[in-house]
Amino acid sequence: MPTPDACPSVLFVCVHNAGRSQMAAAFLTRLAGDRVQVRSAGSAPADTVNPAVVEALAEVGIDISAEAPKVLTVEAVQASDVVITMGCGDTCPIFPGMRYLDWELPDPAGQGVEAVRPIRDEIEKRIRALADELAPRAQP
Repeated sequence: MPTPDACPSVLFVCVHNAGRSQMAAAFLTRLAGDRVQVRSAGSAPADTVNPAVVEALAEVGIDISAEAPKVLTVEAVQASDVVITMGCGDTCPIFPGMRYLDWELPDPAGQGVEAVRPIRDEIEKRIRALADELAPRAQP
């Protein structure tokens, strides 16, 4: 885990980096701000972010229309304190001593916004718990 002076780093990984990992990164960025370093990547990145995911996040006030899928690198994994996989299977490199979480979530690929909303809402719920754990807000 990070030193007390450093902010934790989280990497979200799914196959295409076009849906689940993009939503998770956007929610954590919104909730934790600069208290957590956020990355996302895919083991086989798509050309663009899923339009239904862009629309579903816009409905809750998050604009990811300028985001692009990124390729998963060993360096990104090594630079992260927590790696959260979302269906990337065995393609995510595993390093001893690192914290890994696997979130089983439906894949929004090829789905309309109606199907993406419940996935979005579940990701937001999980991200709220993660943000509270990694970057609690200072109490007054």
